[in-house]
Amino acid sequence: MTSNRTRMTEPAANQQLPPISELIDRLSRFDGPPEQFLLNLLAVQCMIASASAGAFIRSDNSGQAEVLAIYPPLPQDSPAPLWLSQAAESLPQVAQTGQTLVRPVRLPDAMYGQPVDKHVVLLPLRSGAGLRGLAAFVVEATTNEQLQAATQQLELTISLLSLYEMRLTLQRRQVDLKRLRMPMEILSSINEPDRFAGAAMAMVNEIAARWQCHRVSLGFLKGRYIYLKALSHTEKFSRKMKLIQDIEAAMEECLDQDVEIVFPLPPDATYVSRATSELSRLQGPSSVLSMPLRRGGEVVAVMTLERLADKPFTLEEVEAVRLACDLCAARLSGLHEHDRWFGARAAQAIRKQLATFLGPKHTWVKLLGIGIFVLLLVMIFGKGDYTAEGPFVVEAIERQIISAPIEGTLDSVGVEIGDKVIANETVLAAMDMTDLKSELAKAQADEKTYRKNAAAAEAASLMDRSKLVEVQKANAQADKAAEQAKYLSNRINEANIKSPITGIVVMGDLKRLSKPKVKTGDPLFEVAPLDSLRAEISVPEDQITHVTVGMPGELATTADPGEYLRFTVERISPVAESVNQQNVYKVRVKFDGDDFNANKEWLRPGMEGVAKVN
Repeated sequence: MTSNRTRMTEPAANQQLPPISELIDRLSRFDGPPEQFLLNLLAVQCMIASASAGAFIRSDNSGQAEVLAIYPPLPQDSPAPLWLSQAAESLPQVAQTGQTLVRPVRLPDAMYGQPVDKHVVLLPLRSGAGLRGLAAFVVEATTNEQLQAATQQLELTISLLSLYEMRLTLQRRQVDLKRLRMPMEILSSINEPDRFAGAAMAMVNEIAARWQCHRVSLGFLKGRYIYLKALSHTEKFSRKMKLIQDIEAAMEECLDQDVEIVFPLPPDATYVSRATSELSRLQGPSSVLSMPLRRGGEVVAVMTLERLADKPFTLEEVEAVRLACDLCAARLSGLHEHDRWFGARAAQAIRKQLATFLGPKHTWVKLLGIGIFVLLLVMIFGKGDYTAEGPFVVEAIERQIISAPIEGTLDSVGVEIGDKVIANETVLAAMDMTDLKSELAKAQADEKTYRKNAAAAEAASLMDRSKLVEVQKANAQADKAAEQAKYLSNRINEANIKSPITGIVVMGDLKRLSKPKVKTGDPLFEVAPLDSLRAEISVPEDQITHVTVGMPGELATTADPGEYLRFTVERISPVAESVNQQNVYKVRVKFDGDDFNANKEWLRPGMEGVAKVN
């Protein structure tokens, strides 16, 4: 076992082992890497408990057992020993119980009933959040007393792992405190001067001294460009100098990307560093670090550090410089603004106020102010449309009354109110034609009889001319019977009552009646065509004065409230009517052609809803 401060080595074959207390003391002061510590701890524990092997095992994110360290180390590509597999399988049980477990190690070639002299001792590795893993040791013991003694020795020495973790935590905290102390000392140095020039010079000199930089530069944003304000160990400089121009170009590169730029580039760098590399090449070679200084989330200045090329900036140094810049940014920015003359400060204040009003921030407050301003303008100068509202009923412009063609009894009814009918096709109802059909059969039979008699008389007239009178009489009777049959057939055809127009049945609920008797001309059905509908709106009397003929509007039916139909006022009733104890005026409107043609398939007479006249 080796470390930075304490060295542990395995004794040679001819050397005596150091005392156990000395081994434990070395482990307690070990501050090397964790992998080496675990391996040395296993070696010491195996030595103390006379164990032949040991291992630290934990469960990874997927629930699989992971070996952290094993002693003695296994040869490369060798299979895991039996005891290690048993220990990995016992990890869930140890995690559940949280107690030390002892399992016998049975070899595959062992005889049945043969006593077991090898055991694997499983020690849980606890932490504040629960169980982290286990430590497994192979112990050869022939008696329970020997096994218990070895288990106790292992349990006593496992606490060295917690001691090592506490020491690592303490070391990290000490490093963090040291990293914090340097930025705080830099902040203290710039708090002493009352003017910006003194504070800026103190900062660049302190940073140059603490991070071994041969040049540290500080530039502040003015408009869209960076202007160099302080240079370490240099009181006067000119912006015409090539050095100053290269430094400002590197600062503006950092400003444009709003990121920290380190050169030489780290392997995972994604930023552009062309100007920074030019600064390093022309004014070096050197390692360069450009750090933005922010105030209120916006970059107000950039600091550039340069030192020897063989000493690149480490991640810890970048974090320390970043902390120093964050702590000093507010102080430097305040002094920089305060040191300018009154006119410049006033212009900057006005610019900030305009940026607050016109910039992308405070969006909701700006929208609220604009909304209030627009509302005031509308209330003062705006003119709106008044809307008269009222219920409506869809009605047909014309209706076709279907009457009973003959007197008789209705045999069947084929439609109900609301059914759609097709002109001269849909049978609305059928009359009972039993008697007429009997008369038609009798007339057709008489016609056949008379035709036969006429043929017989005509044959007899060839012998006797006096039979011609009988032929004429028989033909006359046959013609009469044929006319009667034709008349009866027409009557039977009229028994199927059909509508002469296409539309929808709006009256005639005859299905509930059982074969009612009707007379010729009695109204049976009313059919309204779907292509001639209008609406009648009931407008309250306090709104009728705002409605005139020709005004547009929209209505929506209760059946389909999401579909709005446009209309135009066609006629206003001059007389008020009382509806539900309220005086209303009937306003008749006609639908616009496009809306009506698109919705006439579902629009029906009698539909109601709400209409608004603009």
